[in-house]
Amino acid sequence: MAKRGGFPGGMGMPGNMNNLMKQAQKMQKQMEESQKELEEKEFTASAGGGAVEVKVNGRREVLQVKLAEEAVDPDDVEMLEDLIMVAVNDALRQVDESTAAAMSRFTGGLGGGLPF
Repeated sequence: MAKRGGFPGGMGMPGNMNNLMKQAQKMQKQMEESQKELEEKEFTASAGGGAVEVKVNGRREVLQVKLAEEAVDPDDVEMLEDLIMVAVNDALRQVDESTAAAMSRFTGGLGGGLPF
């Protein structure tokens, strides 16, 4: 006669569920800590051989822009604008790469999902 109701395998399943929940909670806490570390990290990029330097944080906020005196040419404002754009985009790319690398530790490199 077949057993009805309950989990197959007896009482082992609820224990495994508790372990899975604990693992998920631990991983969530680690992800939150990792995200906080990333947000506080600073990324610096430059363009034009160092004529423009930009610093951003992991929250993608620009913290600082440094311009070399020779980069400020009133007759060539477009060049300065381009250098700033290149430096900002490079710094933001660094943020994206660091975020992806940190998150891949939790996703097992699968681009999503859980490693268990």
